[in-house]
Amino acid sequence: ECDNAKEKAECTESLVGLATCLPYVGGTAKSPTPDCCAGLKQLLKTNKKCLCVIIKDRNDPDLGLDINVTLALGLPTACNAPANISECP
Repeated sequence: ECDNAKEKAECTESLVGLATCLPYVGGTAKSPTPDCCAGLKQLLKTNKKCLCVIIKDRNDPDLGLDINVTLALGLPTACNAPANISECP
């Protein structure tokens, strides 16, 4: 079985790098900031799985995220950082 708590803990750190993306994926900003894209590219390079965890557990009250999934899935495109997130387990 999958130890989600461990994965989440691992990814919380990565989430910090994506904090600047929240206005965009939350629907309040028209485009992601350069900081957001830099954080995203770093995440894709080091721990792509975390993006999946974030998207899969977006409704988890513990994470307290307000994410528009369509925007979140479009983030790599918006940042010009190709990632095949549809391959998430």
